[in-house]
Amino acid sequence: MPRKKKESSEEQMSSEELVEAEKESIKPVEKKVDPAEEKKIIEEKRKALLEKVKKLSEKVDITETEALKEEVKKSSKKTEMLIPLEEYVKAGIYLGTRVVTPDMKKYIYRRRADGLAIFNTDIIDEKLKEAGDYLAKFNPEDVVLVCKRQAGWPAANLFSELTGIRVFTKKYPAGILTNTDLNNFFENELTIICDSWLDKNALNDTMKVHKKILMVCDTNNFSKGADQIIIGNNKSPKSLGVIFYLLAKQYCHAKKLKCEIPELDVWVGEESERGKSAEFGV
Repeated sequence: MPRKKKESSEEQMSSEELVEAEKESIKPVEKKVDPAEEKKIIEEKRKALLEKVKKLSEKVDITETEALKEEVKKSSKKTEMLIPLEEYVKAGIYLGTRVVTPDMKKYIYRRRADGLAIFNTDIIDEKLKEAGDYLAKFNPEDVVLVCKRQAGWPAANLFSELTGIRVFTKKYPAGILTNTDLNNFFENELTIICDSWLDKNALNDTMKVHKKILMVCDTNNFSKGADQIIIGNNKSPKSLGVIFYLLAKQYCHAKKLKCEIPELDVWVGEESERGKSAEFGV
């Protein structure tokens, strides 16, 4: 009897050992990777990823209409820019947003590494010339400028003072163009919209009464309803300063208005910044 018990114990132990052996066989074999080889693999994966990102960025919103390219080339040969290219660049008028609508896609030159879309400066200049000619068709009393964005208030108010065009900055009075029962109701022929998102009430009212619209469009704007557009950064005070400066200069010249147009530095706020720097000894 004792002998049989011992044999069963030995059989039990051998079965346990067998289970352990099976577990060991199931475990994956850990391969020892050479550090140099591992570094090489990581570097190759990184290069492949960067190449993929580059290809994707080239596909997204960087196309440009060939006909528009040719048109700009022809016009740039005939005439000079309204202001030097350096001034456009310094004001950041060419900087768009990371969002590009289908309406603005054809005006995009490229994208920066951070994703910001870049406007073609030649087309910016061309559109500003077209806008100046278009605006000159209307008398001051028939035009209204709407700019709800605070960054554009100083330049918009200066534009209004020089041209005599009515401006609404902080708030656009609802129904002023559509409700004849209002005391402040008036009829206009053209509305200048600085941003179709912020100034949508004025845009909708103008469309309701079937009047003309001149619209400043950034890369994230839709140009629906516009009869004439200006492309460029409509969120920066310097960029809006350049736009209103050039519009005022062209309009006053076309209408032969006797007024002295302040230098560009005043419109973009650089003159006041220099004054503050001098005051504090900077």
